[in-house]
Amino acid sequence: MVQSNWRIGSLFGIPFFIDPSWFFILALVTFIKAGNFDGSFQSISAWSLGLVMALLLFASVLLHELGHSLVARSQGIKVNSITLFIFGGVAAIDRESQTPGDAFQVAIAGPLVSLCLFGLFYGLTQALPTENVGYLVAADLARINLVLALFNLIPGLPLDGGQVLKAAIWKLTGNRLRGVRWAAQAGKVIGFFAIALSVGLALLTGVWTVLWLALIGSFVYRNANAYDRLTILQEILLQLQASDAMTRDFRVLDATMSLRSLADEYILADIQTHKPYYAASEGRYRGLVKIQDLQTIERSRWETESLESLVHPLSDIATVEEKTPLIEVIKTLETCQLKHITVLSPAGAIAGVIDRGDIVQAVAGRLNLPISQDQIQQIKAEGSYPSWLKLSAIAQATTS
Repeated sequence: MVQSNWRIGSLFGIPFFIDPSWFFILALVTFIKAGNFDGSFQSISAWSLGLVMALLLFASVLLHELGHSLVARSQGIKVNSITLFIFGGVAAIDRESQTPGDAFQVAIAGPLVSLCLFGLFYGLTQALPTENVGYLVAADLARINLVLALFNLIPGLPLDGGQVLKAAIWKLTGNRLRGVRWAAQAGKVIGFFAIALSVGLALLTGVWTVLWLALIGSFVYRNANAYDRLTILQEILLQLQASDAMTRDFRVLDATMSLRSLADEYILADIQTHKPYYAASEGRYRGLVKIQDLQTIERSRWETESLESLVHPLSDIATVEEKTPLIEVIKTLETCQLKHITVLSPAGAIAGVIDRGDIVQAVAGRLNLPISQDQIQQIKAEGSYPSWLKLSAIAQATTS
């Protein structure tokens, strides 16, 4: 995927990016601030001050996100980047905190940074003469950081207050996903209210105020809805077990079969289906046969060598039990870089196999999503999840 954001630097090893939408809000804030300094918009110094104020605003947002990021990193969570965009900033982290207390610390860190910046700039206003340009800049930045802190403390996802609410419900109920669901529902209510309020204000105030409130409401609602959908998917992954996704789409071959017979009778016939092979003898499974291992044996020996020379015992390969949560199956597939994984019964026999196509089919069935067998077969052949269902990233970010 092509990266559409621009990297502008890094701090503490965390790269900073700007989204193209950031330039629109930069221009808008510059325009508004320049008008505050000079209503005629004819002064170069006013435009310069407007641009400086806009940049300082986003520096405040950057420090706010850096607060979240550094606390997350202190908990062992990898922070991939911080991106500035039209509605502020977002820190991309690898996973969520392990406890509600840790989640609360990450959530509250950003608003605390903004409140500290408010205190710093407010202190400057007390030390500077009111007619000084520095006073105007400090006073504006104090107001901006106070609003940034208070706005983000509104209790609904994706705002920081929603993360605080999630942590509180998680602590009270012992269920992280329930906390996310409640906070997401609160975010949808807040977003809907903001959109409704913008319509109500349309006849009472300027179009820019109404439009901006509607955009913020839409942003909050859409992101809260995304949190809600993600949580539903995480709950399904935790509820489903390996037995819900596994199939019997594999072959069991006689361990005494020659490698020549394997190549002539099965490999060419199954070349499109990519079925896994298991060897058995005397009524017992001997292990997995990896076809690529055939290339390590000279063809002249294929007549005399048997499958036993290629067998990987079940104790040496990655396996899961029938009751293993599907989310752990996904993690194992990705960690071990496997196309499929073996499912064992309680008795230690091979109960089935699971690949990414089987997982998508099980999840789509639970979500009532229409997906054709042609799509499932394509996923099986490619060995990767569809772009609209990023199960690997979701599984890695979810604790079972």
